[in-house]
Amino acid sequence: MNDKTHHVEIREVGLRDGLQMVSSVLPTAKKLEWLEREAMAGVREMEVCSFVPPKLMPQFADSAAVIAHALSIPGLVVAALIPNLKGAERGLELGVDKLNFVLSASEAHNQANLRRSTRDSVAEFGRVVELVRAHGGNTQITCGISTAFGCTLQGDVDEALVVDLARELVAMGADELTVADTVGYGNPRAVRRVFEQVLKVAAAVPVAAHFHDTRGLGVAHALAALDVGVRHFDAALAGLGGCPHAPGATGNVNTEDLVFLMESMGFGTGIDLGALLETRRFVESVLPGEAMFGALARAGLPRNFKQHTHHVAAA
Repeated sequence: MNDKTHHVEIREVGLRDGLQMVSSVLPTAKKLEWLEREAMAGVREMEVCSFVPPKLMPQFADSAAVIAHALSIPGLVVAALIPNLKGAERGLELGVDKLNFVLSASEAHNQANLRRSTRDSVAEFGRVVELVRAHGGNTQITCGISTAFGCTLQGDVDEALVVDLARELVAMGADELTVADTVGYGNPRAVRRVFEQVLKVAAAVPVAAHFHDTRGLGVAHALAALDVGVRHFDAALAGLGGCPHAPGATGNVNTEDLVFLMESMGFGTGIDLGALLETRRFVESVLPGEAMFGALARAGLPRNFKQHTHHVAAA
């Protein structure tokens, strides 16, 4: 089972999407240890920060130090979230491997989150692509389509709009798309429907799934996306994260549970689950009082579970 159809890539977003929602600023040294531990467990891509003003998000005031350390870890793809052209400039300056631009399919969410219209964000993405291409090098540019399955501010989001956005963003030069259920409004049937269509318009461009576990369906959504051919997923250790526009929400789909799902079904992830659970325990120790989620951490690995070691990546 060495063909790519039986390998799944999981990008850790806890250091960004998770930490942006916690109540305390995690010391830089602890972030660096988290990076090292999870990379040693076999995680090959991590989104480590967001380029927003420190006064708005003090958690990421140390982005330069975190990125520099992450880039020193052999084989690790280092990604950063960017909301605009200025963020792209900063990311290129610091040398990240991947810039994750974000916009919302929901007009109301885009206005609340980014203070501009969705169309203005699409135009900004075009400027980001031009900047990255002119810069040269190997930096990849991803575009994430948030609130693809509904929005707490707007309600329904037209699936055809999501597909049209995906088609347009690929034509503009996206190296990867991420489709996100930002506020947990999706259901497995809708996930299958949307990802089937997005995969068609994306053609050779990879499509990643970003699910939040707001109503306990994160892993079910991941399975639905897997069934239609998605092989790239975002997840956060201990299910950290959330969205400021989704009151009462839990965080992202849990990294440990997602890796267990994939490995138990015979899909290699390159991630050592035992080491990943040890990393989770470390994160619990440095974030006391923060809510942590996940069934695998509670119940442990089944006695008959066998890791697909032929896929485990070397650190």
